[in-house]
Amino acid sequence: MGSARSDGDTAAVAMELTDLTGFKFLDLNTIEFSDYDYQSKNINDDFLPTIRHIVDIHDHVIWLTPVYWYSMSAIMKRFIDRISDCLRIEKETGRKFRGMSMSLVSVSNDVRHNNFGLPFELTADYLGMQYFGDQHVIVNHENNINKQLLKLVKTIKNLDHK
Repeated sequence: MGSARSDGDTAAVAMELTDLTGFKFLDLNTIEFSDYDYQSKNINDDFLPTIRHIVDIHDHVIWLTPVYWYSMSAIMKRFIDRISDCLRIEKETGRKFRGMSMSLVSVSNDVRHNNFGLPFELTADYLGMQYFGDQHVIVNHENNINKQLLKLVKTIKNLDHK
């Protein structure tokens, strides 16, 4: 989960998703990592151990982000940018993405633009991952989070997991 707040609407959706799937989620605010660096001066931050754990233990990644100005959150963008480390200096880890799958859950208080998921879909394709689509969750008093997640959860539960 990549959100500016660890206790906001996106966290509420993460908790509901955890209840529905039994999956654990990672709050990106709990790890220390910096922007992608061409000189790899950040090689000792938390990113590489975290991404190694993800690709070694899991076969499906659910990106969970609020919609900020028609895009993913800055912390989510920074985390995804750091996957470049896995293509340049940590190639063994990068190869493990091939054959994995991913989904996207976006969160806001209103509808979102239809092309919001495109960066995630293209990232999946570039990394050799299968993209299982996305679910936008509208958090307000009129919409039930659980009901909005059910279609995606059914798709995910039909996957073979490590």
